[in-house]
Amino acid sequence: MRLTTAQALVRWLVAQRAELLDGTEVPLFPGAFAIFGHGNVLGLGSALEEHRDRLPVWRGHTEQGMALAAVGYARAVHRRQVGVVTSSIGPGALNMVTAAGVAHANRLPLLLLPGDTFTGRAPDPVLQQVEHFGDPAATVNDAFRAVSRYFDRVVRPEQLAHTLPQVARVLTDPAETGPVTLALPQDVQAETFDFPGSLFEPVVRRVPRPRPDTREVAEAADVLGKARRPLLVLGGGVRYSGAEREALAFAREHDFPVVETTAGRTLVPHDEPLYAGPLGITGSASANALAAEADVVLAVGTRLQDFTTASWTVFDPRVRLVTLNVARFDAVKHGATAVVGDAREGLAELTSALAGRGVVDPAWTMRAAMERARWDDYVDGLRAPGEGLPTYAQVVGVVNDAAEPGDYVMTASGGLPGELVGGWRAMDTASMDVEYGFSCMGYELAGAWGAALARDGVVTTLLGDGSYLMLNSELFSAAFAGHPFVAVVCDNDGYAVIARLQEGQGAPAFNNLYADCASAHENPPRADFAAHAEALGCVAFAAADLAGFRDAYVKARQAARTQRRPVVVVLRTDPAAWTDAGAWWEVGVPPHLPGHAEYEVGKARQLRYRA
Repeated sequence: MRLTTAQALVRWLVAQRAELLDGTEVPLFPGAFAIFGHGNVLGLGSALEEHRDRLPVWRGHTEQGMALAAVGYARAVHRRQVGVVTSSIGPGALNMVTAAGVAHANRLPLLLLPGDTFTGRAPDPVLQQVEHFGDPAATVNDAFRAVSRYFDRVVRPEQLAHTLPQVARVLTDPAETGPVTLALPQDVQAETFDFPGSLFEPVVRRVPRPRPDTREVAEAADVLGKARRPLLVLGGGVRYSGAEREALAFAREHDFPVVETTAGRTLVPHDEPLYAGPLGITGSASANALAAEADVVLAVGTRLQDFTTASWTVFDPRVRLVTLNVARFDAVKHGATAVVGDAREGLAELTSALAGRGVVDPAWTMRAAMERARWDDYVDGLRAPGEGLPTYAQVVGVVNDAAEPGDYVMTASGGLPGELVGGWRAMDTASMDVEYGFSCMGYELAGAWGAALARDGVVTTLLGDGSYLMLNSELFSAAFAGHPFVAVVCDNDGYAVIARLQEGQGAPAFNNLYADCASAHENPPRADFAAHAEALGCVAFAAADLAGFRDAYVKARQAARTQRRPVVVVLRTDPAAWTDAGAWWEVGVPPHLPGHAEYEVGKARQLRYRA
């Protein structure tokens, strides 16, 4: 079939199918996000137009924003489908590097198709091309190498037949998945070649479920079978495996208290007696209390990031660590007894290996519900109405109370992850997205656009004023396309959580809250978020207090359903009231600051590598 490189690529995208967790067959690439420029409008743009009935194309307004939307989509469908994002060359391409970092850190599939400069070089240097004096083949797209699981620059049409199977492998391999970048020089996009028809035959790409090695299972069972105070930690890999039921069944069968990581949040029903809460800095004092006394920890599907482990101070230094992870890279961390395999299959084999074994202390099992009840009381107190500006905890409580089965809640950066992870009470499994792997400001709105494409229930994203100002253009993209969600904007006059970190270590207040920033004005201007959101095509409500916010949020949910566009609710919030899980986080504290003494104490408590 004589096609251009771009036509062949799009035909291949359309032919790829995927299987969801319930066995339903769907397109692997359900849609594309595009901003066209001279580097992709004629080659890839024309090819996409030819298949617009089978591969919908949504127009973005920042390359970073639309790529973050694709990341949000991938999370919302549990990594079973992949968003495609294309940009022109130069600045448009570089704008997507941050989103690639988000996908890479969070192990989420993403296909990036940036335009590239001419391979023929006859018109060099072209518009938006940088030149490397000692390497004429280098382009700005080489910046993607550091944040891509797979990178290729297609310089001949026939190379597609060799690189596309690798693209599909990485995007659907649970151990290797992440962003894939295919740099497409604009002259190569338009070149023709006689492609084999077999390249475009429909293929169902199923996510594999690798079984663990029997020797690794036996070694892990020996450790787990001797535990008196075990703890089961559930991460995002449990979600992507669809192993929520198996994980809870394992905990019940073997009397393991269970906690969640940030990526694993909402895997366990809140009223489960074995549930001790979310773990770590943005988690709960209840989960952290059990972690401090556990003698064996079974960590399933988690890379054990520093917020989960409180910079490796949340566990007893004598703890035995067992990991079950599909990626050996994650499984072997900190000298753990590693079981490499799919979460669902691995838990099944561990259950069999542990049959008739185990001497878990009954009092330990009961601790989960007792500690979580104390945490619930603490959160109830934070949610209760009080004097002054509403707090983040109260905002989360209002959203939580109004939530219905099928809803989806999300946030990313700043102080809201701690409030949402620590305070949310789940009614549905896998109903939360907290992007705290890369903690990317701006993900909240763009990612919500992607989630709204994937979910039927009400998607609610919570963000601060800083994140709103950093990246809000995809509000218009979602409004224009007709993809509704609710955005709750908590206006606390600046980067409040960083101000907390700064001042909490004894540093002077500086350049975070607006009151501590340089300005030529005695009374600097304030952003009118509601008016701005309306100008971008959204419905907007401004609430004056907690009662007003409760009423506005209910109206916003209804408006999102009926008007098919984002609804923004704005509320002034307290910049100094926080939920505290009582955990330590390592940041570099200079010796002259008062917080350095606590830093030294924390460093001494860190869990060291054990062979």
